[in-house]
Order: sequence, then structure tokens, then C-alpha cells
Amino acid sequence: MTRIAVVGAGKIGEALLAGLLGAGHAPAELVFTERYPERAQELSARLGVEAVDVATAGATADIVVVAVKPQDIDPVLAELGPALRPETLVVSLCAGLPTALYEAALPAGTPVVRVMPNTPMLVGEAMSAISAGTHATDEQLATVEKLLGAVGRVVRVPESQQDAVTALSGSGPAYFFYLVEAMIDAGILLGLPRAVAADLIVQSAFGAARMLRESDDHPVILREAVTSPAGTTIAAIRELERHGVRAALIAAIEAARDRSVELGKH
Repeated sequence: MTRIAVVGAGKIGEALLAGLLGAGHAPAELVFTERYPERAQELSARLGVEAVDVATAGATADIVVVAVKPQDIDPVLAELGPALRPETLVVSLCAGLPTALYEAALPAGTPVVRVMPNTPMLVGEAMSAISAGTHATDEQLATVEKLLGAVGRVVRVPESQQDAVTALSGSGPAYFFYLVEAMIDAGILLGLPRAVAADLIVQSAFGAARMLRESDDHPVILREAVTSPAGTTIAAIRELERHGVRAALIAAIEAARDRSVELGKH
């Protein structure tokens, strides 16, 4: 039996636990850590998974998934390092933190896999990118792929591309939520009730995402299929281009990439 510990049971940590349970892992195979006792008690009662401290997680697990905020990593590694058994696989879900940081703080030879997931993990539709550290094997990468496959899709990338992944898919859901928010506001401005505007846009977004997922066509082709000559859509696209929406999105994603790099340096 492979024992998995999730260090940090926030939204992502909880989503991973729920996904693993849904994929057939027994509660006895899982443990988690949570610094707030009331939250730990509630989550343990709801999921049937035992709450432990960080040292116990490190000493008893075959795979330790670290899902804390980047600024909280130092005390976690200080507590985790002395407790780890040889060959325990450490999986980092912390944005911006390189595998080298873990390798320097944990026992020599500890295999580390860096992951950038995103919040659709909460509904089993995450996009996760994984990268091997110095000591992680191809077999261990495959183990992490299977682990995260319980909560979405997984792709392997070189670690040098992880900051770009963080900016694109890690933060990506926020960009979509921002656009949906703006489109709902536009519907209200045009006289629609908020609930109606929200229903129209959310279903349109869901349908468009499914078309993108299931079609072999480039997004440009799908967009052009909606864009009739001298019609309403081309008038809207002209305004988006006039206001620099495309350039703003690119600049925003570059800024997110730069912040991810900054987090890794600190």
C-alpha cells in the first residue's frame, strides 16, 4: 500500500484528497496536515482521512505532497526534512518554488517533482504541469502523473518552463473569471437581469471550452465561424482590438511569469 501525505489542506490540498478518494484510494492510505485544529477536525470527519503533524507525515508516507503557500515553505521544510525516510518522493504544488530549494533543504538524494496545478482541481478538471528534480526518476514522474490524473489532465515540461506554465494555466482560471465578470457587467449595462446575464455567459463559456477541447480546429477558425461579414461579432472584435485587449492579456501573463520567477528567487 502506498501511503500519501498532503501537507497543507487548503483548497488545493482538499481537492487532491477528494480526488484521490474518488479514484479509489482508501482513507487509510491518506493523511494530511492542517495548522488550524478546527479545520483539521472538520475535514477529517468529512473525508474520513486522518490529520497528523508535518513530522508524522514525513516519517510515515511514501509520497509527500506539499501544498502550502510559497511564503510558508521554510518552516514546513525545516520540520519535514529530519523526518523523511530515504527515497520518500516529495511533490511540490507550491507556485514559483524550484526543486533546487527542496533539494537543498531536505536530505541528500531526496527525489522531488515540481507541479503547477490550477483551481479547477476543485471540480476534477485541473491542468497540471510536472517537472522532475535532479533525483526524480521517470518512474516517479509516472507515479505523479497517475496521482494527479485523478483530478484532471497532466503534462510533462522541463522545469525551465514552469514559470511560464504558472503564468498561463496556473493563473489562467482567474483571467477567464475576470472576462466572464466583465461580460456579465456588460449584460447588465444592456438591460439584462444579473441572473440572466450570468446564465447566458457561463453556459456560453462552458460550450466554447468544450468546442475547443473536442475540436481539432485552431481557435482562430472557431472564432471566424462566429464572425459574419459586417455583423455584430466583427464589430465587437474591432473594439477589443482597438482597446488593446490582446496586448493587455499578453502583458498580464508576462507579469505573472515575472512574479513566479521572483517568488522562486526569494
